[in-house]
Amino acid sequence: MKLPLDSTIAPEKLTHYLLVFNEQSDKSKFLEKGGYTLDNWEALEEDLRKLLNNEAVFQKEDTFGEYFIIIGEIANGLNVKTIWLRESGSEVVRFITLIPMAKF
Repeated sequence: MKLPLDSTIAPEKLTHYLLVFNEQSDKSKFLEKGGYTLDNWEALEEDLRKLLNNEAVFQKEDTFGEYFIIIGEIANGLNVKTIWLRESGSEVVRFITLIPMAKF
C-alpha cells in the first residue's frame, strides 16, 4: 500500500534528533554521508517525503495506531528503513524514525 504524500514529518524530528549527534544511537554521521546537516535539514525532509512513493508494509498495531515500514534509498545511495505511524482513530500518518541499512 502507499501512504499519503502529505504525511507529517515534524521538523523537530530531523533538527533535534536525527541530525544531532547522539552517543547511544547516532544517526547524524550516517546522514552526513548523504550531505544532510542541520543547515539543510529541508533536503532530508524532501527525500524522506519521496520515499512515500514506495510501497509501505504493515508492521504492527498497538494503542498508538498502525506502524508501517518503507525501505528505500536517499541521497548518495544511503539505504534506509523508515517507520511511519497512522494514528489510532484518524487518517493522520506521521514519520517516526529511520534506520540505516546495508545495501538491500
